Amino acid sequence: MSVLLIVVFAVPLVAAGASLVTNQPLVGEVATLASATVSALGTVALVAAVRNGSSVETAGLWLRLDPLGAVFLLATAFLYAAAAAFSIGYLRAGRGRPTFLPHARRYYGYLNLFVWTMILVPLMNDFATLWVAVELTTIVSVLLVALDRTDAALEAAWKYVLIASVGLGIALLAVVLLYAAGVPALGDSYLPRFANYVSAAHHMPTVQVEFAFILAVVGYGTKVGLAPLHTWLPDAHSEAPSPVSALLSGALLANAFYAILRFFEITRLTAGASFPRNVLLVFGTFSLVLAALFVLRQENYKRLLAYSTIEHMGVIAVGIGFGAPIAVAGALFHVINHAAAKGLAFFGSGSLVRRYDTKEIDRVRGAGSVLPFSGPMFLLAAFALSAFPVSGIFRSEFQIVSGGFQSARYFWVAVLVVFVNLAFFGVVLHAGRMVLTPVRDAGAAIASGETSWWMVGAMLACLVPVVGLGLYLPGGLTSLLDHAARIVGVGG
Repeated sequence: MSVLLIVVFAVPLVAAGASLVTNQPLVGEVATLASATVSALGTVALVAAVRNGSSVETAGLWLRLDPLGAVFLLATAFLYAAAAAFSIGYLRAGRGRPTFLPHARRYYGYLNLFVWTMILVPLMNDFATLWVAVELTTIVSVLLVALDRTDAALEAAWKYVLIASVGLGIALLAVVLLYAAGVPALGDSYLPRFANYVSAAHHMPTVQVEFAFILAVVGYGTKVGLAPLHTWLPDAHSEAPSPVSALLSGALLANAFYAILRFFEITRLTAGASFPRNVLLVFGTFSLVLAALFVLRQENYKRLLAYSTIEHMGVIAVGIGFGAPIAVAGALFHVINHAAAKGLAFFGSGSLVRRYDTKEIDRVRGAGSVLPFSGPMFLLAAFALSAFPVSGIFRSEFQIVSGGFQSARYFWVAVLVVFVNLAFFGVVLHAGRMVLTPVRDAGAAIASGETSWWMVGAMLACLVPVVGLGLYLPGGLTSLLDHAARIVGVGG
């Protein structure tokens, strides 16, 4: 399994190099699809190896995967495979443009490099290299946000790098402060590995660790999109190419949340569970409330999905904050469900952009007939993101709410239920108008038919877990989530 860990770690980097050295789009397509397939299959094998609480280590313990990291690696690898397939059709739709060849070379090169940085995050074994990995995700994803080189894309990229860099600067301060807190127990010179802090947690100064956790939530929370640190997110997600938006929403933000969970683990052991849980409850609820209100008044459907992402990051934070075993497992399950549903939604938005050449909600009508497969699946994605019954998101949110009642957090449960339902009406109302309303006269010239079957196939691949995980939860995944929840810390 150690060799397999290295393969999953290295393959996207090889694909990035192969894509960047040639102007032949076919090379980028094949390299990306092959790399994504190997990464997905390798991740499934690694998940099977760690699902019962064990870990896989290599490279002198610098690379390590445990059940908590495996949850986030699984979400990333799945979206990578789906985005690789979708990208083939999405990029081929622009072959007639004079800049297509250099654009495709940069796209596939940066896409693989971006995924490589995200795979790094759950494989890092200490707080220092974890911070470096998250910083690398920012550097590469900024290039993808600005890839189209429009004024709006460049502005969004600049805003993203500025705000994220400030946030990660604060996160670095959290790492330094935590390191200083460990000195009395671990000595003046030690590796800031997770296991070292777990063993020394009861001997570390409580106030210092609590302050480090707050800085981590603020710093990494900027990348997660937790309100009020979210302001870069709607612009970046709406201007990036749609497959990149799917990866940003379903994988990047979740990986940044993984960094917060590693701080949460140490803070819980040092200072008790109440403090870190209350911090996440406050940030999560604020994010949920703000996003639900903004969803109602959106005019751009990619920004609509971006605010939906902020909502779901808030739901995950609230689930961890509830602390009950079923809520924590539900929050981690929500990471996987959200990745699949947001992939389906952003891929649908990519199909709409290619067919209608607009991101404005009011200019898209009749998508159910114009795009006979993508249109209905986009609407299904909207229902799934709104936690409609039989979807995986409904199942994970039901677990979170149940955990809230178990932990007697009745006020927070009430807020969660009210604003999740408010977001439901906003997302479904906008998506329903786009898909079900008849085509206007001005849109009569829009040709019907799918842009590419690659795009349809990728959406179908996302639809399977979106519905399937709502109907059936495999035993192996249940075991993985339970062991991951124990690492975060449940009960108490």
